[in-house]
Amino acid sequence: MGNLNKAMLIGRLGADPDVRYTQSNTAVATISLATSERYKDANGELQESTEWHRVVAWGRLAEIVQQYARKGSQIYVEGPIQTRAWEDRDGQKRYTTEIKALTIQLLDSRSEGSSGTGTSSGRGTEPAATTPSDAPDFSGGDDDDLPF
Repeated sequence: MGNLNKAMLIGRLGADPDVRYTQSNTAVATISLATSERYKDANGELQESTEWHRVVAWGRLAEIVQQYARKGSQIYVEGPIQTRAWEDRDGQKRYTTEIKALTIQLLDSRSEGSSGTGTSSGRGTEPAATTPSDAPDFSGGDDDDLPF
């Protein structure tokens, strides 16, 4: 059997997306996504547990998230889990684990205060010039059901 590395999350943004640009002018959005679980404890009292996820979107997908998603927006994210390593200012090796978003769906309706609703997928929708050098090439796919 082969391998599978795919996360599928539905949650709410803990802050507005943080969008920055690489030296080659490719947009990179960092999203803090909260997922919650409700359960009854041993005493029968309702409890809630929240898990925070770091999500990163590249290119046009990052720009769409910046334009339409806000703190509190509910979104669906799909993509692989990856761990990166880097050295901090003190020379210490640091690690971060994140979801590399390939698909994001905005789940809020316009009437709930969201500035828009849409669906986007990173597969086959970006020109090669906007793909970061360390990102895999997902071109050649279909255009899905993009609203734009």
